[in-house]
Amino acid sequence: MSDVNTMRAISQDVLGGPEVLKEVRMERPRPRPNEVLVRVRAAGVNPTDWKHRATGGFLGEPPFVLGWDVSGEVAETGIGVAAFRPGDEVFGMLPYPFGHGSHAEYVTVPARALVPKPASLDHVQAGALPLVSLTAWQALTEHADVQPGQRVLIHAAAGGVGHVAVQIAKARGAYVIGTASAGKHDFLREIGVDEPVDYRSTDVTEAVRDVDVVLDTLGGETSVRSLRVLRPGGVVVSILPVGSDDFYEEAERLGVRAVRMLVDADRAGMRAIAELAESGRLTATIAGTFPLAEAAKAHELGDTGRTTGKLVLLAD
Repeated sequence: MSDVNTMRAISQDVLGGPEVLKEVRMERPRPRPNEVLVRVRAAGVNPTDWKHRATGGFLGEPPFVLGWDVSGEVAETGIGVAAFRPGDEVFGMLPYPFGHGSHAEYVTVPARALVPKPASLDHVQAGALPLVSLTAWQALTEHADVQPGQRVLIHAAAGGVGHVAVQIAKARGAYVIGTASAGKHDFLREIGVDEPVDYRSTDVTEAVRDVDVVLDTLGGETSVRSLRVLRPGGVVVSILPVGSDDFYEEAERLGVRAVRMLVDADRAGMRAIAELAESGRLTATIAGTFPLAEAAKAHELGDTGRTTGKLVLLAD
C-alpha cells in the first residue's frame, strides 16, 4: 500500500498497561454512506480509553484503536452526506462504545455524530470536549432536567466529566456543590462551584443535604450513599452503567430516583455544547497535550487518577 492509502494509528495487540500501546501504519478507512472521513487534528483521552486498554471492556480482545473524541477536518464524504463538505472543520463524539478509533490520523464518523467546530475553538479545546460534555449534558438535562435554583452535587468535580458538568449546571442556573481534594478547591471556585467539599476529610453524605440532583461519576458504594443526600423526588444519575441492584432498591425505599446511563452520540447535544463553548460558558481545562506517538505517556498520566481536566492527543 502506498502512503496515500495508509495512516498512523495507536493500536495494541494485548491488554495491559500503557506500554502495550504502539504506533502502527494501517489502511486509511473510506467513508460509507452517511459517513465522513475526518482528518484528525486532536482527540481527547478519557478514563474509558485506559479502562478499555487494560480490560478490553465492551470491545473485547485487541487489536483495536481507541478514542471517541475527535476534532478535525472533513477529508471525504460518503454517499448521502449533505451537511458537510471536504475542508469543513468539525468535532464530535464517535458512537459509544463501538465507534471507537479516533487515536489515528483519520477516522470515519457517522455524519450525524458531528457538528461544525466554532471558529473561536481551537482543535485542542474541540477535541477535549465531546465525550465528557455529552455525558454531563445528557445526565443533567435529559435525565435530571436541572432547573434554575436547584441544588446539584457533582462528585469528582475537578475531573474530566466533573469540571464540564459544573459549567453546564451553572449555565442552567443551578447551585453547585462539588467534591474534590482540598488542593483543588480554588480550581473548583474558578469554574463556578458554589460549595467545594473535601471528600478526604468529610463524609459527603453526612455533610450535604437537601440536594435535587447528584451526578455520580464514581459508581459503587458512592451511588447508593448519594441517594441519602437527596430531597424527596430528587435523582442520582450515575454515569457508571453497571452495579448492584441496591442502588434502585434503596432509591425506591427513600422515595427518590436512581438512574444509570451510558453516553450516546447526539447531534442535538453537540449543538448545545458548541453554543455553550462559543459563548464562553463552557471551557475544557487541559491537563496535558501529547503527540499521537506519545499516547502511552498520556495513558500513564491518566492512570494516576489525579489529573485536573482533560488529556488530548495531537495527530498533526
